[in-house]
Amino acid sequence: MTAGSQSKTFQGKIATDIRDSEPDWAPYAAPTAPEGAPNVLYLVWDDIGIATWDCFGGLVQMPAMSRIADKGVRLSQFHTTALCSPTRAALLTGRNPTTVGMATIEEFTDGFPNCNGRIPYETALLPEVLAERGYNTYCLGKWHLTPLEESNLAATKRHWPLGRGFERFYGFLGGETDQWYPDLVSDNHPTVPPATPEDGYHLSKDLADKTIEFIKDSKVIAPDKPWFSYLCPGAGHAPHHVFQEWADRYAGTFDMGYERYREIVLENQKRMGLVPADTELSPVNPYSDVTGPNGEPWPAQDTVRPWDTLDDDERKLFCRMAEVFAGFLSYTDAQIGRVLDYLEETGQLDNTIVVVISDNGASGEGGPNGSVNESKFFNGYIDTVEESMRFFDVLGGPQTFNHYPIGWAMAFNTPYKLFKRYASHEGGIADSAIISWPAGIDAHGEIRDNYVNVSDITPTVYELLGVTPPDEVRGIAQKPLDGTSFAATLRDAGVKPDKDTQFYSMLGTRGIWHDGWFANTVHAASPAGWGHFDDDRWELFHIESDRSQCHDLAAERPEKLEELKALWSAEAAKYNGLPLGDLNIFETLGRWRPYLSGERTSYVYYPDNSEVGSGATPEIRGRSFSVFVEVNVEAIGAEGVLYKHGAGHGGHALFIQDGRLCYVYNFMGEDEQTVSSTDAVPLGSHILGVRYERTGTVENSHTPLGDVSLYVDGTVVGARSGVRAHPGSFGLAGAGIKVGSNPGQAVCSAYRAPYPFTGGTIAKAVIDISGAPYLDVERDLARAFAKD
Repeated sequence: MTAGSQSKTFQGKIATDIRDSEPDWAPYAAPTAPEGAPNVLYLVWDDIGIATWDCFGGLVQMPAMSRIADKGVRLSQFHTTALCSPTRAALLTGRNPTTVGMATIEEFTDGFPNCNGRIPYETALLPEVLAERGYNTYCLGKWHLTPLEESNLAATKRHWPLGRGFERFYGFLGGETDQWYPDLVSDNHPTVPPATPEDGYHLSKDLADKTIEFIKDSKVIAPDKPWFSYLCPGAGHAPHHVFQEWADRYAGTFDMGYERYREIVLENQKRMGLVPADTELSPVNPYSDVTGPNGEPWPAQDTVRPWDTLDDDERKLFCRMAEVFAGFLSYTDAQIGRVLDYLEETGQLDNTIVVVISDNGASGEGGPNGSVNESKFFNGYIDTVEESMRFFDVLGGPQTFNHYPIGWAMAFNTPYKLFKRYASHEGGIADSAIISWPAGIDAHGEIRDNYVNVSDITPTVYELLGVTPPDEVRGIAQKPLDGTSFAATLRDAGVKPDKDTQFYSMLGTRGIWHDGWFANTVHAASPAGWGHFDDDRWELFHIESDRSQCHDLAAERPEKLEELKALWSAEAAKYNGLPLGDLNIFETLGRWRPYLSGERTSYVYYPDNSEVGSGATPEIRGRSFSVFVEVNVEAIGAEGVLYKHGAGHGGHALFIQDGRLCYVYNFMGEDEQTVSSTDAVPLGSHILGVRYERTGTVENSHTPLGDVSLYVDGTVVGARSGVRAHPGSFGLAGAGIKVGSNPGQAVCSAYRAPYPFTGGTIAKAVIDISGAPYLDVERDLARAFAKD
């Protein structure tokens, strides 16, 4: 394939008169791909363990994925990074995540060469390369490669999809989103979903519709122009949202429990040739006896409750959570099936290279009991069965932000140890992968049992396309690829990839693969906060024969272990592997980041502003704060939202209803703590507000407690004591600020979103987190408002 980025010298003729001159368009015309160049479709699933889908031995029916596998090759030793942003960065660049500054997810990056969240231009993304070679490039769904502090309308767009080689984008910038009420971006600006869940809306269908639309828009103009589409549905990351009828398809499927599921699926995997015949199951709690450097027990958050210890309600709940998850995947698979149908009907499918991966192993973020609100994980809580049972009949619906218990993570990672976040163990890094190109790879329905890393995918695609990795992209010299092509192996199972080493580091966990051996540390992943990495115990496994890391050979082969430990250090030095980090959630959230808001303690918002999302909003985190809204109430019956921050799974809102001023602090979606004025708000101009004064914490808990006071023009009109507040964030999704309405999901059940303010006008809203008394701040604001 020719390199469209290379400059060309003008070869025409220039004379005084254009009639005597000869043009040459070659230096100026847009690059064109070679005739017959294949399309490329990257399909990236989220948090799918290798033992989930039926085409990998699991019990979740995935006809579209099986359809791709039947025309392609399944990879039985495919490995990722154990977390989403790093895997996606490695996939798109063909380099290790630490090489490109993405040692962890964007929200946890920390200002080091290995962990800053900004992929260097010296390590170009695949769309940047293909756009210079005549391809259309489309990004749909989850991005998660923009720094948190750059994910807002005031920030540079240099690391948004359109800044990194994509021509069109429709999806969400962060790590997760509500599938019913997603935080959507179209190209470089926020947008609202085209419908609501009451109208049958679901993000998976929307993304499939947009994928078809983007391709169609180009094909009607240039039928022969190839495209690269990067399609990343939210499935199966939390929240596990799906229509009830899809969850009901799996009624009873998981009643055997997660330990028996592991046995059933392992037999399937052996029969299908996906693992060696003598592969064993790892224990469900392999490190329950391990303690941290200061005697800390293995984290309860990362501990499985054995099935035989559960009561009937717990089993019922845990089974339903698995059914909802399975329905979520099957529904999304059906939407992707529509994309495949379109490609087949238009004659494009056979000449499309399809790459299917999961970005890491199944997720343990639901904790031992599962959760109806996964944001509790990011606030340091373990959800309770009692709380979840309140939502049993609506699991997967808009009322929940749900996640299955960690026992299912172990099951969906069969036969491996541990789960997402652990790069030290196969449960975190060994994942499903399929590659198909019917017109270019003759192997159909076959399996390749070679060790492959996600950084090897794009080098392989380059080779399949006939592209030499460029020395320069957009005029910038490029660093070498870290990954190794395995294209020859796809065509001939007898050819072994030219790869013998791969190092891993994630959230304080470490591993190194070398020529069939694997050494790893035993260390609880962040947010455990253990530290003391020099004290870690290392294990050694012959992973080629012991895929589930059941037989530690460290004592038998100490020289081999020392060889691999030294190799890890050498590879870490080569690929920016340090520093290691396993900070707890509050240490992580409390570290300084270059937010555009700086060190401000006062923020002003207006009713005509777009919603302001995470990374740009003031983070309350249990502190005292005040909200002031300048309002002109012009009619009796005025009502609606004045100010809201967050959504139904956590947030707070100030609004007028039935004439009265009302406030709600929705604690974790489980407690709508409300207060309202006794009398109606009078007609006229007012400063309406609320003060949260922190008074302490809940006994034996890290939950902040405080008193709430409602104000009309400096007079207290309502109060409530003992209000619980979030110690951390309202969540990774739906946590935006809006004045004058509540787009998306309502913060509370007292009103129906968007509940715009009517019967008056709002001039502005101010939130103050300085800690100063309400009346002092209000007096200063009143003077400032009077000048406006």
